[in-house]
Amino acid sequence: MLINNNKAIRDTLILGFAIFSMYFGAGNVIFPPYLGLISSSDWIISFIAYFITDIGFATFAMFAILKAGGNVDNLTSKLGVVNGKILMSIVILCIGPMIALPRTGAVTYEMLIVPYFGDNIYNSIITSVLYFSLILFFTLKPNSMIEILGKILSPLLFISLVVLIVKGVFFPLGEIVENDVKDTIFFDGLLLGYQTLDLLAALAFGIIIVNLLKSKGYKEGKTTFKIVGYASLIAAFVIMIVYFGLTYLGATTSGFYTNDIEKVSLLHNIVFKLFGKDGAIVLAFVVFLACFTTGAALVSVTSQYFSKLSKGRVSYKKLVVITSLFATIVTNFGLETIIDFAAPILFTVYPAAIILVFLIFFDSYYKSQNVYKYASFSAVIYSIIEFISNNYYKIEFISNMPLYKEGLSWILVAVVFGFIGNFVQESKTLK
Repeated sequence: MLINNNKAIRDTLILGFAIFSMYFGAGNVIFPPYLGLISSSDWIISFIAYFITDIGFATFAMFAILKAGGNVDNLTSKLGVVNGKILMSIVILCIGPMIALPRTGAVTYEMLIVPYFGDNIYNSIITSVLYFSLILFFTLKPNSMIEILGKILSPLLFISLVVLIVKGVFFPLGEIVENDVKDTIFFDGLLLGYQTLDLLAALAFGIIIVNLLKSKGYKEGKTTFKIVGYASLIAAFVIMIVYFGLTYLGATTSGFYTNDIEKVSLLHNIVFKLFGKDGAIVLAFVVFLACFTTGAALVSVTSQYFSKLSKGRVSYKKLVVITSLFATIVTNFGLETIIDFAAPILFTVYPAAIILVFLIFFDSYYKSQNVYKYASFSAVIYSIIEFISNNYYKIEFISNMPLYKEGLSWILVAVVFGFIGNFVQESKTLK
């Protein structure tokens, strides 16, 4: 089927802004200003590190899916069919009803409701019910949702963020303090980039994106590859601009805020200082759009994935309702509880996802496909052991591992076992 070039360009731009809004959620709003604050004069270093592990890795993940033929199952099956489905189910649950999705509701509540109406369980319940009811209605038709994201909500989100950043650039909140305390700025940025969950989200969003392009008549593999590839780069570029600006805004507060300020409070104070009382309107618009656009995408991808996994026995619409209800409940546990709950899960799942994404680009060079299993499983097992050592029972050799202080010692483990796996012949019974 021939594709009209103008149509392809238009769809690429719409998809690019839609991907931007899918990625740009709760963590993406509150983390960059905090990074700027704690790194002060070294804020550019933090920005680069954060961008690498957040959208940098997410963009790689999108291209990894394309490398695997545009099907995320082809990528995760490198671990074995069953293992791949287990990993992907955990990923979907993390970015969906267990962590990232309720986090969008919790941030919306803490940023828009608490400062003006107080923090109590009744306000929290009412806000979460209204928020997820709106998302539920919006996600019942996933293809229409992408169109609205790309054409309307995403441009509005980007424009509102640019207004905030431009005001902060021309009217800085203060002098940026010289950083003479922290020397782990780069690694702080890397680790905080994990918490956005965008690499995991990219693996999941591939499902929505491929389905959307098929519904628009894009059957040719090369055309789909180009559209998704260029759209991912557009999204990454737009987010890079926003991150750069938000990190700078945080750095301009380094002279009068300390590192123990809550991330949500920091963003609220920045907007208030820039726009005064009218800042509440700006803040409400930015936060709601950021959380809502991402939340809608997360509900949709969760429902699409588990409907497919059940082979249609549970319909997409039923799963939209179930996912929204579950996320409503989790949201009411509060933002800090959700973040604390997420930490150990991300600590173990993220390395496996990173390894899978990067290994696929060198697939033709491996002597054995066991390189995927050995590298990924060893990283997961080591991460679990390291988590136990850090929190429950001290294991001496763990703290002596290279890159332990930076939280990246799993890399060495994955390299060693991946090398071993490359020379271990595959067993047909284990595929």
